[in-house]
Amino acid sequence: MQIDLRTVSIQPLRNTFDHLARRFGDKPASRYQEASYDIQAAENLHYRPTWAPEQQLYDASITRIVMQDWYALKDPRQYYYNTYTLARARQQDTAEANFEFVDSRGLADMLPEALRNTALAVLVPLRHAAWGANQHNSFICGYGYGAAFTQPCMYHAMDNLGIAQYLSRLGLLLGGTEALEAGKRAWMDGAAWQPLRRYVEDCLVVRDPFELFIAQNLALDGLLYPLIYERIVDDELSVRGGSAVAMLTQFMTDWFAETRKWVDAVVKVAAAESAHNQAQINEWVQAWSSRAAAALLPVVELALGAQADEAVCEQLAGLKQRLDKIGITL
Repeated sequence: MQIDLRTVSIQPLRNTFDHLARRFGDKPASRYQEASYDIQAAENLHYRPTWAPEQQLYDASITRIVMQDWYALKDPRQYYYNTYTLARARQQDTAEANFEFVDSRGLADMLPEALRNTALAVLVPLRHAAWGANQHNSFICGYGYGAAFTQPCMYHAMDNLGIAQYLSRLGLLLGGTEALEAGKRAWMDGAAWQPLRRYVEDCLVVRDPFELFIAQNLALDGLLYPLIYERIVDDELSVRGGSAVAMLTQFMTDWFAETRKWVDAVVKVAAAESAHNQAQINEWVQAWSSRAAAALLPVVELALGAQADEAVCEQLAGLKQRLDKIGITL
């Protein structure tokens, strides 16, 4: 008996899920599209939330920003759970190697005393600000609308939690548990930290998810990360012999460079949607960025002294150039 084997090509009845086929056509979808588009719960929400009965459980009208399609606010990094965790795992390996390098070679003990004190005074209290950023992005994820917009906010929240933990480890490495206690006292009672603490706490009661996105991810982060991790750590402390501090905060520098692309893309698309959105975002950006600059000035003075005002003005100019590219007026 002879058996002939042959290859048979079977044409699939459909190439993707129905909701993706309606949006992109019947063609194979990317994993990002499958994990992000049109998965926002929008129907059969039987009960309104008891804590805010005037709104739906998932309600696009909570924010003053109006989008015809909230899935236009896509993430240019195309992060979904798998790609996000893989990227952060690689970065965590690098951060762990940096901490191991500094610790094993005693580089922390070789830091000049004055430089060590400056690093601890500026960086350790910021772990409380990073925790605030975690809470803010968790709120945006919970009350925002459209998975393409809210999904990256949850990743952003977890990133900020990781940054708070890295700052805690830095404090333990350079100053032990006393450094963490001193950092908390400075955050709670230190005069230099109260404007930033008030900014973070005021953001905790902002109920508009998109306004909170502007206040935290664009205005505050857009000034804090360049000022602290580029101007103070990379430029000031490294020149004075603090390269070890720059190694311990490399994740923050790399993370800001990556995430600002997502923040800019979201704000650019939302502002281009309508004149109403443009005016509202301009108003928020001007109000929150001026507050963020004023709140960061006394913190920057801890490291730069009389040069702090000039440094803050330089970063405000840098933020203005960044916003000009996406059509926002500062």
